Amino acid sequence: MNQKQKNMTKTVLFYAGNAVVALIFISPLLWMISASLKPESQIFSGMNSIKTFIPLGASLKNYVEVFTRIAMMKYIVRSLIYVFIIIVLDLFVNSICGYALAKFDFVGKELLLTIVISLMVLPMESIMLPLYKQVADFGWVNQYAGLIVPFIAKCFSIYMFRQFFVDIPNELLEAASIDGSGPIKTFFNIVVPISGTVYATIFILDFVAHWNDFMWPMLVVTSEDMRTIQLAIQTFFGTKPINYGSIMASLTVSAVPMLIMFVALQKYYVEGIASTGIKG
Repeated sequence: MNQKQKNMTKTVLFYAGNAVVALIFISPLLWMISASLKPESQIFSGMNSIKTFIPLGASLKNYVEVFTRIAMMKYIVRSLIYVFIIIVLDLFVNSICGYALAKFDFVGKELLLTIVISLMVLPMESIMLPLYKQVADFGWVNQYAGLIVPFIAKCFSIYMFRQFFVDIPNELLEAASIDGSGPIKTFFNIVVPISGTVYATIFILDFVAHWNDFMWPMLVVTSEDMRTIQLAIQTFFGTKPINYGSIMASLTVSAVPMLIMFVALQKYYVEGIASTGIKG
C-alpha cells in the first residue's frame, strides 16, 4: 500500500468514525422527532431495534394537540423576547468589562481578573436561594426584571471576551487613538466589528442556557402570563392523561429555535471557541 492509499484510508476512517460518533450524539434527538410523529401505542415499541427511529403511521396529530392544548406560540414569543433581552445586555455589559480587563491598566486589575475566574466555578445551585431572596426583596418575583437582571453580568462571558480581546494588536488601537478616536469610539467602531466570532459564541451559549432554563423561571414565575416555554411544556407532564406523543412534540417544537440559531451561527461558534481557547 503506497502513501496515497494510506492517506486515503486514514481519511475514510476519520470521517467514518466522526459519522458514528455524530449519530450516537444525535440519536436521542432523532428518536424524539420520530416519537412525536407516532401514535401513542407505538412510541415505546421496538425500542431494541432500528424501527424505533422509523415513524410508521406518521401524523401531525401530536403537534395539533400541542398547539390547541396550550398557547404554544405565545410562550415561544415570550421566551424569545426575554432571552434576547438577556443576550443583548450580556453582550453589551460583559464585552465592555472584558475589554477593560484586556486592554486597560488600572489598580487591582489582576485581583479583579482572579475574582472573575474564581467565581466561574460556583454552580448556580449554590447561590440560587440567596439570589431568590434578593430578587424577592426587590419585588421582582413574577416580573421580567427577576428573570433578566440576575443574568446580565456573567463571569464566563467576561472571561471569554477578555481572552479574545487580549490578542487584538495594540498597534491597531494606538493607530485609532492617534487619529483622534477615544476609547469608547475605538471599541464600538474598531473592536466590535472584528470580534464577531466571540460575540456569536456568547450568543449561542446564552441562548441555549436561558432557553432551556427551568429551575430559575419556576422560582420567580408565579402566574400564567409570565410562563416561559419550559414551564409551559411542564403542563404536559403534570396534567393527566399523560400523552407522551404530545410531550415529544412539544419538546421538538421547543428545540426548533435552538437548531435554527445554531445552524446559522455554527461557523462563528467553532471559530470563537478555537480562538478564545488558545490565548493566555
